[in-house]
Amino acid sequence: MSASPLQTCNDHVTAKITSNMHRCAICQNNRAQVIRPKNGQKICKNCFLEVFELEVHTTIVENNIFPSRGERVAIGASGGKDSTVLAATLKALNERYDYGVEFVLLSIDEGIHGYRDDSLETVKRNAIQYEMELCIVGYDALYGWTMDKVVEKVGRKGNCTYCGVFRRQALDRGAKRLNISHILTGHNADDIAETVLMNLLRGDLPRLGRCAEIMTASLTSPMRRSKPLKYAYEKEIVLYAHYLRSGEQLIHNAVSPVNLGCEDPKRDRHEGKMGLVNGSQTLSDEPANPKLLPKIVHKTGNGATYQITDGSRIQTIGVCRKCGYMSSQPTCKACMLVDSLNRTEPPVEVSLAGDRDSY
Repeated sequence: MSASPLQTCNDHVTAKITSNMHRCAICQNNRAQVIRPKNGQKICKNCFLEVFELEVHTTIVENNIFPSRGERVAIGASGGKDSTVLAATLKALNERYDYGVEFVLLSIDEGIHGYRDDSLETVKRNAIQYEMELCIVGYDALYGWTMDKVVEKVGRKGNCTYCGVFRRQALDRGAKRLNISHILTGHNADDIAETVLMNLLRGDLPRLGRCAEIMTASLTSPMRRSKPLKYAYEKEIVLYAHYLRSGEQLIHNAVSPVNLGCEDPKRDRHEGKMGLVNGSQTLSDEPANPKLLPKIVHKTGNGATYQITDGSRIQTIGVCRKCGYMSSQPTCKACMLVDSLNRTEPPVEVSLAGDRDSY
């Protein structure tokens, strides 16, 4: 039995509506493959790559991240998704918009057997693929300790404190060896929103004012740090890496309390992962809003200014008397940690000076 003219018309209209629903919202030609978490826009693969790169370029231009041509800039490369996508994006944008800067991959070898080995191989492949110079700085050369040795000495509890402090200073020391005064890191919107909330809950006003800045610098140090991926969602970074098949080590931070890049943001809950209120309390039953993340990041702007009115002493930054690194105390945290490790070991000097060939 043949369909009636009315049924045929309804089927045609339904097919047309369904087809339009799956069209890319930008080009209107290709099939939509991505739903952007920040605005719900449905776009195709090619448009997603173009929009992602354009947004990073806009962040760079609006914040004047590369003020002068001929500058050598270090990219903190871990082999993970963020740093790999950062290197790939900057390589493409530099060729497209001619920033006139030279990028160098700077990687830190913490000395973690079975973990850093694979990621360093990824960094080496990226250096070849993106035609960038690579410098690897090791904890053992800088501090006389690898993280494996630190764990043997202090145990598993609290060892992340050593790694975090050592790593931050290692980036600066590696850049100094290369005569570079500007470091780019792959911090994304999820990372910054998490840091804002943590500093807010701790009541740490000095860090709260600095943590969201795209560019940070200190009067006591010529080193600058920038975050070109500040407004990029972690989920979109993963998609960008997937589409480019860049071979990065996709190590997902599952404990992020504001990781809103989930499959169903109205159902996923981030229940007490970091003890935000107390050890047993969970978040409310209010549906998670995927637009919360840009509000947190944008509200802070390029580093909000906070006034301390309760008579608290404003933190001043000086230099460490042992190694010369910037510090709010006479001795920096890295030197104090090394001293604690060396109490039963031969002393190890921590210094910003040294032979570049030793790396």
